Parts: sequence; C-alpha cells; structure tokens
Amino acid sequence: MHTKSLFFIYAIGCLCFCIIFTLINFSNPQKQFSDEKKPTMAAVDNNKVIKSMKDTFYISHGSPTLSIDDSLPARHFLKSFRQKVLPEKPKAILIISGHWETSEPSVNAVSGPSETIYDFYGFPDRMYRLKYPAPGAPELADRVKQLLLGSGFGSVHVDKKRGLDHGAWVPLMLMYPDADIPVCQLSVQTNEDAAHHYRLGQALTPLKDDGVLIVGSGAATHNLRKIDRGSGDAVAPWADEFDTWIKDALLEGRYDDVNDYEKKAPHAKVAHPWPDHFYPLHVAMGAAGENTRGELVHHSWSYGTLSYASYKFTEKP
Repeated sequence: MHTKSLFFIYAIGCLCFCIIFTLINFSNPQKQFSDEKKPTMAAVDNNKVIKSMKDTFYISHGSPTLSIDDSLPARHFLKSFRQKVLPEKPKAILIISGHWETSEPSVNAVSGPSETIYDFYGFPDRMYRLKYPAPGAPELADRVKQLLLGSGFGSVHVDKKRGLDHGAWVPLMLMYPDADIPVCQLSVQTNEDAAHHYRLGQALTPLKDDGVLIVGSGAATHNLRKIDRGSGDAVAPWADEFDTWIKDALLEGRYDDVNDYEKKAPHAKVAHPWPDHFYPLHVAMGAAGENTRGELVHHSWSYGTLSYASYKFTEKP
C-alpha cells in the first residue's frame, strides 16, 4: 500500500476518534469539569454559619481610638479575628460591654439595625461618623432573659430601643465589618460582685449550642487616671503584676481565684478602681462551662498601663 494511502487512513482514524471523544464529553458535562479545582475546606468554612460554638471570648477594647488608630496592635488582631481565631461565622453575637451598667441584668432587643452610640467625648470628628448598623437580635434577647430567670435571677429588663455602645461596636466593627450578624448586648451590674457575673455566664452556657458567640468586652487593666502618654514601651510595674497574675490564673483554670481577684490579685484596686471593664471577663469565663481554661490570644499595651490582653475560654486539653 502506498505511503499516501496509509497516511490518509491514519488521518481519517484520528478525526473519527476526536469526534467520538468530543461527543462523549459533551454528553456528560459533569465529567468535563470533574478535574477543575474545587474550593478548599478553609474557604468554605470561613463563610459557613456555625451550628454550635465551642469557645467564649474576652476582648480588651481599651481606648475608643481603637476604631481608627492603625498603630495599635490590638486593632490588627481584631481585624484578623476571622482568619486567625474563629473562621466560622456565628449565628448571632451576645456581647457584654463594660459601658452599660444597670442595677439588674438588662438586654437590648432591637428590631432592625442597631443605633451606634457615641458614648465618648473629645475624640477626632471622624470617630463620630463611624456606623455599625448590625441587626438587633430580639429572639436572642428573649432567650437570654429566659435562661437568666430560669437560673434564679429575679428580674431581667428588656430594652427595645438601646443600640450598641462603643464597648460593643468598636471591637465588632473590626471583627465583623460587614455588620450582618444579629447582635444582642447584656449589661453589667457594678453593684454586684465578680461571682454574680460568673453565675450570669454559667446561666448562658446553653447559648453556645445555638451557635451564639459570647464576647465579654472590657480591658484587662483600666485605670484612666494612671495613663502615661509619655511612657513609650515601658509598662508600670503594678499594671504588669496584675496583668501577669490574671493571665496565670486564667491559663491554669483557677476561676475561683479570678472571682476573688479583689482579695487575691496584686494591685487589684489600682488596676480596676471600678469593676465595669473587668466583669465582662467573668461572664465570658462562666459561659465557657466546666473543665475549661483561658488561652491568651492577644497581648499588647498602650500608655504604659492599658493592657489589651484578650482571652479565649476553651476546653482543657
């Protein structure tokens, strides 16, 4: 057979094969794209609404300038919270802020976007233009009320108008900038002690099973009269000693000592002349549940006395 004839037969065969192969692939489009790169599990989880929450958190929000000051390491920590600390999206958030003091436990139950409360004075104008219109969470507020009443707290007030103070919206604006997660805020009672707030947290532990993120927002040390703007990197000894004592007690799971911090911690009254910014820690600690301990997730200082130590409360290994 001539070479030209062999080549012609070979070419016809190849053409037929290509036609058949193409018809098979188009008849099965799933096969056609089966080898394309699929999203990684991490990418999926970052947008996934979590069904149950394992941990609770205490965030030191420090100064209101956390909302705009890029020189603060704590700001960058909170902006990376979703990537480095909790990739899954909570179903709702219960935040306990040191800036809402009431005589009895109170929750806000806003329908629609939450008002942004500017409860600070004398700061740059652009801070008063910031907004965090997260949707309110009236159903969560009712659940909180029922849990507290069922645990022996005699009265729980529901405020249907109050928005979010800066102890709530400043950290949440950095952690969840889309403002698309329903938020409920719970007050502190500075007429009560730390153990009272720990019991508040214990009553709220079931919320974790509902996918609710429980966050205490305050400051690990909070004495505004002791702020030293010229301190540089130096930290006042009393602040360092108190901060270290709290860290050690939390990491070791010594919750009873933390509840009795006014007697056991060094310089307790200097670190917290008023307990409003510390009691949110006790609520988060109590809500963590049994057999848990604190884990330091961020630590930085500003003005020589203001600790931005932040903690995750998680199961003991």
